[in-house]
Amino acid sequence: MSRLLRALRRHPLSEDQRALTHRIAALVLDYPDGRLLADLPLLRTATDGLPDPVRDELGGVLDHLRRTPERRLAEDYVATFDLRRRCCLHLTYYSYGDTRKRGAALLGFSSAYRTSGFEVDTGELPDHLCVLLEFAATVDPKAGTRLLVQHRAGLELLHLALRDSGSPYAGALTAVSATLPPLTERLRDAVVRLAAEGPPDEEVGLEPFALVDHTKVRT
Repeated sequence: MSRLLRALRRHPLSEDQRALTHRIAALVLDYPDGRLLADLPLLRTATDGLPDPVRDELGGVLDHLRRTPERRLAEDYVATFDLRRRCCLHLTYYSYGDTRKRGAALLGFSSAYRTSGFEVDTGELPDHLCVLLEFAATVDPKAGTRLLVQHRAGLELLHLALRDSGSPYAGALTAVSATLPPLTERLRDAVVRLAAEGPPDEEVGLEPFALVDHTKVRT
């Protein structure tokens, strides 16, 4: 068992700490623009309200963002999340790829958001991890956590891919995973299966949804 899990078993996260973890993770996993970089000192201070292991994981990502030049951050972000299939931030991609079944899964996210009065205005698909974490942190923690658990295998595969590649963003996924129930053997098997097989590759349209290309919309 990891040090983080041992610590959290002794001192579980409160609801406020869980929401704060989701909020900070949503921000640091988003594209590193000037607004995010300007908020880094505030976010670092906000981590003081979290238990040591979670604070350390998120703090590592924040320190990486603080000390790395903005242009390099942008290049690394695109190379990590936009160009690598196993580091996709869209959770339904892991189970469904770009197949017709993915459209139904995306509608499940949209329905949950609509029920809670949450509007996605970022241009991202509704299953984007940052969108979901923002929803869980600020709108409907129960519905947000339920969606995270439903797509836990994809979340853990993303976590493994980031960790195995040595990405500093892995700390944010470690922190998010710490807010969820412990992994079961069945879920571990699902992660192994996804890692071995990869997502389906049947190409279909995802209208009315649209994917964001960060290399085009950011400068």
